[in-house]
Amino acid sequence: MHSNLAALEAVLAAIDADPPDEIWCLGDVVGYGPRPNECCEIVESRAKVCLGGNHDLAVRGTIDLDEFRGDAAVAARWTRDVLTDGARAFLERLEPQDERDGVALYHGSARDPVWEYVLSDEAAAATLAISPLPLVLVGHSHVALEVTWGDDLLTGGLAPDGTTVEAPGRALLNPGSVGQPRDGDPRASFAIWDQDRERVEFYRVEYDIEATQRKMRDAELPPYLIDRLAHGR
Repeated sequence: MHSNLAALEAVLAAIDADPPDEIWCLGDVVGYGPRPNECCEIVESRAKVCLGGNHDLAVRGTIDLDEFRGDAAVAARWTRDVLTDGARAFLERLEPQDERDGVALYHGSARDPVWEYVLSDEAAAATLAISPLPLVLVGHSHVALEVTWGDDLLTGGLAPDGTTVEAPGRALLNPGSVGQPRDGDPRASFAIWDQDRERVEFYRVEYDIEATQRKMRDAELPPYLIDRLAHGR
């Protein structure tokens, strides 16, 4: 959710209307946004599984900030400076990949769990080939996706609000970004996996973008990071 507390709270309010058994976070709890400590505290208390994204790893010091450029590096340095001991301890426990209930979880991809963006057929096919489990969830790209693989053929693509995938079988899914979508829809993005019904549903929810932008200006975070939230880019 990239330290976007308003977006996180909106998503939690939406899912709490019909609470799931578990909440899974695919990484990048921090970075870019203005409320890292609050987001860490909430995710630590609510998520059964949380991966470590590249921003989480950079803020805690596992990845050198020289690996980041421009605004991302500025935001990561700011986050390091304001992070509480409790939030840092939470980030220290996170890993970029996991498995849960027969689902493979990667922040990036099976080929590179930290850095690779799955935004091409080749990248999706590689992760599905490498993954030991048929259903794969990834994050990192900030783009909601649903890709299935059957009869040596990849099908699917973008997963806008209301997309439903029935009995996905061998599939790669990205629920999109809670706090910084990049698919042209600025609303917070998430997905619900109904294991009993073998169905995945993708959702978008409005949140107070201007409130997050005000907090970012107060923190003197880069203007581009502030402006992009309104456009979902």
